[in-house]
Amino acid sequence: MLNIALFGPPGAGKGTQSKMLVEKYNLAYISTGDILRSEIAEGTELGLQATDIIKRGGLVPDEIIVQIIEERILTNTDVNGFLFDGFPRTIVQAYILEGLLLKMNTKLDCMLSLQVPSDQLRSRLLDRAKKEDREDDTEEVISVRLKEYDTKTAPVANFYKEKEIYHGIEGMGGIDQIFERLTAIVDQTLQKSWINLVLLGPPGSGKGTQGRKLAEQFNLVYISTGHLMRQEIKKDTEMGQSAKTYIEKGDIVPDEIAIRLIERQIRKHPDANGFIFKGFPRTIVQAYILDGLLRKLDSTVTTSINLNVSTLESIKRLTSRRKTIGKRLYDDTDIIIHRLEQFEKRSIKVSPYYSKQNKFEMVDGIGTEDEVFKRLTDVVNNSFKKIR
Repeated sequence: MLNIALFGPPGAGKGTQSKMLVEKYNLAYISTGDILRSEIAEGTELGLQATDIIKRGGLVPDEIIVQIIEERILTNTDVNGFLFDGFPRTIVQAYILEGLLLKMNTKLDCMLSLQVPSDQLRSRLLDRAKKEDREDDTEEVISVRLKEYDTKTAPVANFYKEKEIYHGIEGMGGIDQIFERLTAIVDQTLQKSWINLVLLGPPGSGKGTQGRKLAEQFNLVYISTGHLMRQEIKKDTEMGQSAKTYIEKGDIVPDEIAIRLIERQIRKHPDANGFIFKGFPRTIVQAYILDGLLRKLDSTVTTSINLNVSTLESIKRLTSRRKTIGKRLYDDTDIIIHRLEQFEKRSIKVSPYYSKQNKFEMVDGIGTEDEVFKRLTDVVNNSFKKIR
């Protein structure tokens, strides 16, 4: 998901550039000014509350703004992200936006600030007042709005500078020139974004084989909690001894162990383009844990892919593996059945969790290794397009 805040004083050209950015990156446009004017025109309760404040050039209370923005966010589900025009305007609103996006398991990717001299701003706003007959663009109101910006809104820049996502953009020149400056920064931001994939599916669905191939294909780091735990068991480490009892029974290893292993692997690859997680999360609790782990790194899950195979197919594959040199500790028939039962019982909520976030894809896991891989790469490529 790509989330942008377009920043700048009144008259800087945010509205014009926003519409172009929205079209290029398939974003939902959230303009507090436009939404408020719409609420006022429709005579809604929120609109009536805001009318007098806007006419005076003041800032509408945060309680009203939050209600409007949250409603727009929740009703726009078929987009790649959001573009905020006119929000946040204060430090308080910056924290509010952090909370709103955190609630959606996402974040603000960049703050783009259009910089225009004050004399040009006044000229633009007065010209707009004549063309659009806007009551909030009188000489007196313009002075109030620019003063409000200088005293309350400009300090927001420091908030995002500390987060290292603030970018000052020259706001003078032709519309296309300014747009090129903006998109250059957005594209640069996207290139820095991690791609994090979660491979779901029952035991025996082929997650390990396909996960390693996907990691190589897309230059991602493959993290298999099962493989990491088997390594710990082989080394007879403290974690390995703790995990062995659970693995031999086909049970899910305690989350504390999985967290330590995943964090250690992530720290080993500071320059990674992203990660493929196989074997984690297996429960709804682990899905929350993974979100927390990635949030610490200012990242999130890009998409989850469920390799769909029947229970019978899983049993056939795992039974066949039991006869090879790749046999696992948990490949005995009774344990295979137990693992599949555990999957059905504890993993059933994971797919809906990602589905609600528009981060879930189902892929047919039946066919040759190459056929399944082709289906997976198609899904991953589409995921890349959504955020890049």
